[in-house]
Amino acid sequence: MHDETILQAGQAPQLSGRRRWLGAAAAGAAVLAAPHIRNARAASTTTWKVQTSWSAGVGLKAFKDWCKGIKEKTGGELEFVPFGAKEVVGDFELLDGVKSGVLEAMNSFTLYWAGKLPATAFLSSYLLGLRYPHEWDMFFYSHGGLQAARDIFAKQGLYYVNRIHHGPNIIHSKRPIHNIEDFKGLKLRVPGGMIAEGFAGIGARTTLLPGSEVFSALEKGTVDAADFVGPAVNWDLGFAQVTKYIWMGPPGLESIYQPVDLMDFVVRMDVWNKLSARMKSWLDDEVQVYSNLHFAAIQRADMEAWGKFAKAGTEVNRMPLEDLPKFQKVAVPIWFKWANKDKDAARLFRLQLDVMESPTLGYVTPDMYKGLSISV
Repeated sequence: MHDETILQAGQAPQLSGRRRWLGAAAAGAAVLAAPHIRNARAASTTTWKVQTSWSAGVGLKAFKDWCKGIKEKTGGELEFVPFGAKEVVGDFELLDGVKSGVLEAMNSFTLYWAGKLPATAFLSSYLLGLRYPHEWDMFFYSHGGLQAARDIFAKQGLYYVNRIHHGPNIIHSKRPIHNIEDFKGLKLRVPGGMIAEGFAGIGARTTLLPGSEVFSALEKGTVDAADFVGPAVNWDLGFAQVTKYIWMGPPGLESIYQPVDLMDFVVRMDVWNKLSARMKSWLDDEVQVYSNLHFAAIQRADMEAWGKFAKAGTEVNRMPLEDLPKFQKVAVPIWFKWANKDKDAARLFRLQLDVMESPTLGYVTPDMYKGLSISV
């Protein structure tokens, strides 16, 4: 016998016991899947304007796709309205844009704030520091890094929800770079902080520009070369049209200066505090979900992009292994210089130095920083 009900016009359906049980089970599953129990029609939706540092390519698409799914995932409780780089405020104005209330949240490259908050130079890759995503996760999740990051941003009235993995950065150049000596006199765009000082230390003439201005700077000849993200996004930005060469680290280490160009998700503190405890916990987890999706999308697109550059005639040069110790000598004093800028920077660097000195990694030994110390 089929489980069916014949209705008169306007009559409510009378479900059988089996169908009532299945309906209740489905409703219970929906409640468990949602971050907050609510009637989406009866309650209002909290809407956040969120701007990313991505201006184009797979990074921007991944960000917007993720944002567009938030409302459905939260049963209508929370909605993100996504904006690309410079659509609301300038790249280097994002921090102030969130603090002032123009935006509720941002998805930025954390290193952008090193000029205002020196400690943030230690919340993303720097010259020959932590080199792979899992090493950053050791720092964040097993060595106190996440709480330290949250403490630093809290002083700005902001809540650092979580890190977002990206990938290695590469350098596009109008002239070939074969070794460390080829950087002498090179007009090079970099994101600032320790990275800028590191390349200046080997003779480059560095300039600070947001990512959205790199193509025009290369096209106009304002710079000879530019660091920016990976091959997929850089292809979409047209870098192959204005440069003929790519420079990377030695095999196995695509970038020696930004091997994990970390991004983050940061929310204004008063906005964050209006969320329920359950929603806060859900969003923390959800940013890590996004980090995985973002990282995977970038890596897949990067692998595909290399063939496009090869077809376009771009020449790829890798740093010889013998140049690594030369960079290391330049890098280590810069680490300590930045660690001594304030107590927050010192706190982060101490945690990272512990990780790098651990036999698990072994990148750093005490003889490498003999005569240098953290004094704040």
